[in-house]
Amino acid sequence: MDILFAVAHPDDETVFAGGTVALLAEVGYRVQCLCATRGEGGEPGEPPLCRPGELGAVRAAELRCAVEALGVSSLSFLDFVDPEMDGEGQGRAFEADLEVLSRRLAQAVREHAIAALITHGTNGEYGHPGHRLMNLGARKALGRLRLGETVLYTFSADFPGHPRPRHANRDDPANLVIDIGPWFPAKLAAARCHRTQAALFVRRSSQEAGRAMTLEEVLTRRESFRRAWPAAEGQSDDPLTQGLRLAGLHPGAEGWQRSG
Repeated sequence: MDILFAVAHPDDETVFAGGTVALLAEVGYRVQCLCATRGEGGEPGEPPLCRPGELGAVRAAELRCAVEALGVSSLSFLDFVDPEMDGEGQGRAFEADLEVLSRRLAQAVREHAIAALITHGTNGEYGHPGHRLMNLGARKALGRLRLGETVLYTFSADFPGHPRPRHANRDDPANLVIDIGPWFPAKLAAARCHRTQAALFVRRSSQEAGRAMTLEEVLTRRESFRRAWPAAEGQSDDPLTQGLRLAGLHPGAEGWQRSG
């Protein structure tokens, strides 16, 4: 079974879905990661770990470290350029024509017989334009292919008690909420690979808590997903729910978790 996680930047795969990536890899799925950019426009770390012109290569290496920790089978880049943040420190969308992006995503789905494509949510999690662009590209890609057997899921879907409300996609009510506790160590190991992003990971949470937070405290132990296509209502198990069952998880009041 081939599953493709398509993300905009290095670290998105870990922050939003790292536990689920590790879970699916552990049960024997061939999990692939496709990243649109190398994160050239992000932060170089505090203190800086590289020169600005080196950041893309450094973050690509960090991503290779992270996907190895998660058990990902293959990693590829679309080679779009991540622009520098705007004057207020907000991210901007990478420059890609939607037609070109959707065509590249459709090609990856077709060539690798992808059973489930998992990507960013409708609202771009915290509103990131690059994340929203990936969502639009994925939807258009599957519409272009018209493959009924490929399922589209988006991550960080909204649900009551979402552990990071600022990252919840408000227009994507969750179909799946997953307790990733058994796979949290892999997620934490992957997050530690993204060394240039370490300060970014904990900055806002530390400010809100009024104290320095650790990476382990900030990373979420529940991950949520919305089945964007086809609609989940009235549908039987799909590749993602089958993977959860193979991992010994069962649906309950608090989401999918191991019983006992």
